[in-house]
Amino acid sequence: MKYVRLYADASGESHFEDLEMALTPVDFAPPAPPINVSAFAPATAYGFLSPPPGWDGGWHPTPARQILFYLSGEIEAEVSDGEVRRFGPGSITLVEDMSGKRHASRVVGVIDVLLAVVQLPN
Repeated sequence: MKYVRLYADASGESHFEDLEMALTPVDFAPPAPPINVSAFAPATAYGFLSPPPGWDGGWHPTPARQILFYLSGEIEAEVSDGEVRRFGPGSITLVEDMSGKRHASRVVGVIDVLLAVVQLPN
């Protein structure tokens, strides 16, 4: 499974990093057949975000270490090293830039964005 990490390095510069998480067949819910499962990690809270068309967050840090699951709509994000990426349905980002030069994000398109958010321990 592929996802993108958004983080700040030791000098505070924010970057994107493409990562993969292994999925292994497991008897997860017997008697159902095995399914591919990743390692589980602790979480502290979950919720949903829905910024409307035209929303522009400017440059900001993430309020917590969190994973964003993009369900609908599209967001464009820019990191301080100048790279810009778009994330839409099916995208997953691990956002960890709670300090440093931050990132900018905005809604692109004409539909509301819907994100499922899982906050993680720092």
